Amino acid sequence: MQPKKQISSPQLDMFRNRLESILNRRHELYRLSGLIDWGVFEREFGKLYSEEGRPGIPIRLLVGLTYLRVS
Repeated sequence: MQPKKQISSPQLDMFRNRLESILNRRHELYRLSGLIDWGVFEREFGKLYSEEGRPGIPIRLLVGLTYLRVS
């Protein structure tokens, strides 16, 4: 099953801003996340998801964890 799209609202953005303010923007992984074209992964791997079954795990999470495991 495809993962649900994240809905952006002012109430939800309140928590997102706090997280971004504590992250080190000079860290290599933070900078790398801005350089990766996540849409490519979502298009390519999204084809492999079924419409049935348990809810899917976000593709960005799976790709990010795989990158961390390999590097």
